[in-house]
Amino acid sequence: MIVLTLDQRGSRRGEDLVPALLDLVDRHATLRAFQRTAGDEVQAVFEDAGAAVGAALDAAGTGQWNVGLGVGAVRLPLPAETRAGAGPAFEAARDAVERSKRTQARLALSAATQQEAREPDTTLGRAERLEAELALIALSLRRRSTEQWEACRLRERGWGQARIAQALGVSQQAVSARLNAAWFEECQALTRAAIGALAHLADNVQNPGSNA
Repeated sequence: MIVLTLDQRGSRRGEDLVPALLDLVDRHATLRAFQRTAGDEVQAVFEDAGAAVGAALDAAGTGQWNVGLGVGAVRLPLPAETRAGAGPAFEAARDAVERSKRTQARLALSAATQQEAREPDTTLGRAERLEAELALIALSLRRRSTEQWEACRLRERGWGQARIAQALGVSQQAVSARLNAAWFEECQALTRAAIGALAHLADNVQNPGSNA
């Protein structure tokens, strides 16, 4: 399982951003939905690595959240409410979100039960590499301008540049420039790789006795 814990940055000095966050990540499928756990912290449980990465990067891209991804087993049966869940994945997510507060990207990942993993010598290294990849993506997303985000969101839907240009009322050359400046293709490729790596990592730490 994959547990995602998000803690609002500077929540004591600003408005409650949880409602806006829930709208932002609503498009990602969860096993247990995002739920406020304490103060301005929310948590969700995922089976799908793509959904977990998507939600984590959506939050990290705003620069308003500390993002912690925890990978590992959970105590079964999983309760109906996310905040009632327990197990190594929840503990790993707590470790990750605390570490994220000391990073520039404000994003961290921890894998639980590494000593019991099917590949104990490589699990930690894979987790560290994946954390670095996700951090680079998050930092890239945070540097995008509003205009770049508009073009990227439409491109993510599969729209071609001509259609995006018409929708935004700009030239096709302007759309191309915005996508290039946002490193759209590079971020998409790295995100796909990160999703695959997270899926493999989750399988390794949850099923240590299975065959590769």
